[in-house]
Amino acid sequence: MNPNIEHLPKDTSESFVIKYFNYPYFPTPWHYHPEFELVLVTESTGKRYIGDNISDFREMDLAIIGPNLPHTYKNDELYHQKDSGKRAKSIVIHFSKNSLGNDFLSLPEAQKINYLLNNCNGGFDIKGKTNKEVREIMVEMLDQKGIVRWQSLLTILAIISESDDLTQISNANLVGVNDKESERLSKIIDFIYSNYMDDVKIADIARVTNMTETSLSRFFIQRTRKSLSAFLMEIRLYSACTMLQKNNLNISEIGYQNGFNNLSNFNRQFKKHYLCSPKEYRRQFLEKSKLNII
Repeated sequence: MNPNIEHLPKDTSESFVIKYFNYPYFPTPWHYHPEFELVLVTESTGKRYIGDNISDFREMDLAIIGPNLPHTYKNDELYHQKDSGKRAKSIVIHFSKNSLGNDFLSLPEAQKINYLLNNCNGGFDIKGKTNKEVREIMVEMLDQKGIVRWQSLLTILAIISESDDLTQISNANLVGVNDKESERLSKIIDFIYSNYMDDVKIADIARVTNMTETSLSRFFIQRTRKSLSAFLMEIRLYSACTMLQKNNLNISEIGYQNGFNNLSNFNRQFKKHYLCSPKEYRRQFLEKSKLNII
């Protein structure tokens, strides 16, 4: 699968784009674009791939993604099941420096915004009070037009530029617009994500990417700072956590469905990663759910 260069068309009266998306699951593949992107997940859970970073996302996840930084959001398997009743919803803003005006960023009042945008290549997670403030404005922007909406974007950037609630997402030195490398990484991630329930071997991935096993392993570590086996384990364990939370299958069956060939190995790997057994994880989750604290 070739990486897509995504383009959200804007009207001639617009300098930037804001869209509300409502899908059964997020369909966008591994892609990049020359615009900055503010993305707010308003509903759904899953895995987020941004540059060399892989992390969970859930409702209220908010990030600003720099230009040409490859990324995609993949929902949990449940969202892909027919008639699941689940929805994946988000608000996305695409903008460029030109959206702010040719000379705006040279103004002394815009110094902090200019610094933010110039240092956003790896993207930032937006947490805490800043997350709440920006979320509220993004929701309001869906009903705004013209100069009022533009002012709201400016307000958002001003808030973010003053914030201490930012954490860099990706190592900016490891990303870019190299189509060949992006295509390879996309193929690797998609193959693992589609086959993690089976007995995935490095030879299988090497075959679909036309690489030697040694080159494949080195390439993946350089681009993600994770080994293939660590990434595969992370996907399997995350999927197992989702199943432990959301269905009544017994623990051995959950392990089997997520690529673990025996219960002892599942328990050992789960405890190593989450510092508790699958049984204890399920018990703790159910207790927190009853207290309405998650």
